[in-house]
Amino acid sequence: QVQLVESGGGLVQAGGSLRLSCAASGSILNFIHMGWYRQAPGKQRELVARINSGGSTYYVDSVKGRFTISRDNAKNMVYLQMNSLKPEDTAVYYCNAYKVGVALLPWGQGTQVTVSS
Repeated sequence: QVQLVESGGGLVQAGGSLRLSCAASGSILNFIHMGWYRQAPGKQRELVARINSGGSTYYVDSVKGRFTISRDNAKNMVYLQMNSLKPEDTAVYYCNAYKVGVALLPWGQGTQVTVSS
């Protein structure tokens, strides 16, 4: 089964940027939808961005215009460029393949993003 490893998180000041990476141990070509999720302390995990195999993207309203999701099928990688970060973006970020709102792969360890005010 494909394993996912997220990286690129860190501590950044409000207004700063980070680029998250998700490395898959196998091909992501079979997964039409790949997404980035986040889970803040005391909150449920939420989908923040997704991209399909054709390159069409979706973003939750709170990150529109600030985050950009991309995928490189040849490298089995998914990325999340995060700009103009806000303290409310603080969370552990995960990637996963999904279908009909259901995550398809085992969750990785995620990468912590902390935005200070």
